[in-house]
Amino acid sequence: MNASAQFQDRLNQVAKDTETLLDRLLGSALLDGEIGRPARLLEAMRYAGLGAGKRFRPFLVVECASLFGVDREQALMAGAALECIHCYSLVHDDLPAMDDDDLRRGQPTAHKAFDEATAILAGDGLLTLAFDIASRTATHPDPAVRVELVQALARASGLGGMVGGQMLDLAAEGRFDGGTARRLQEKEVLTLQAMKTGALLKFACRAGGILGQASAAQRDALERYGAAVGQAFQIADDLLDVEGDPALVGKQTGKDADAGKATIVGILGVDGAKARLRTIVSNAEVALAPFGKSADVLIAGAKFVADRNV
Repeated sequence: MNASAQFQDRLNQVAKDTETLLDRLLGSALLDGEIGRPARLLEAMRYAGLGAGKRFRPFLVVECASLFGVDREQALMAGAALECIHCYSLVHDDLPAMDDDDLRRGQPTAHKAFDEATAILAGDGLLTLAFDIASRTATHPDPAVRVELVQALARASGLGGMVGGQMLDLAAEGRFDGGTARRLQEKEVLTLQAMKTGALLKFACRAGGILGQASAAQRDALERYGAAVGQAFQIADDLLDVEGDPALVGKQTGKDADAGKATIVGILGVDGAKARLRTIVSNAEVALAPFGKSADVLIAGAKFVADRNV
């Protein structure tokens, strides 16, 4: 089996296993310290977290952790924590106060399926559940490893990462200070996207090294790979907004230009962005060279990100 086919098989298996795990974690049974799990809130959290998505972020956690022989169930737990963060961010990004989207993955967004208040609380619930999961002994028996994992996830998803990137994105659209959109320079766009999209993808790779208690050099290689994947993912996403079929993408396209969003496609043009993608994938491959053939599936993953059409 070639690396591309092996990648698809492993991605599908991680998606299946992550779905099973999240289904259990989002069950109705109370945990120690909980008082109740309101049915409507739980339903909305399950709606946002189950049944869709490629689970690429958990795949990166599992595959990076496998380079160091980490127990797969532990890696899946860390991947599930990360997926909760990702799903919460989508719920909040879709809200009328943010991107105001009606569709996500071909289905009504959470605030459309339920209501805005429930959607906000569902996002809050998924966010806090992520740190609950990351802190459990089932994620790693060593408390020092769990603390490092929790801290890294918090920094990737918070003020200096994803949330901060979303604020920069809104500011560039002119949401504040009189409503005037500002055209960002390429360096500013790269910083914004590294925070908003890239931080969680980079964390996914870093998490594998944390779980595997990898050396500094090994962690650096994984983080360089993760940073490249994050850049590739965002450029591919921006290209889909320009060229994608809404029926395949599962959401409205063309919104970036309408909203005046700053993108690499807008700066370099479609051809320039595609050329940049090829360079980034090459950088990802170089970063993983120290791991040899063991990293072939991860390299195929970077190519998948660059070539995706949904």
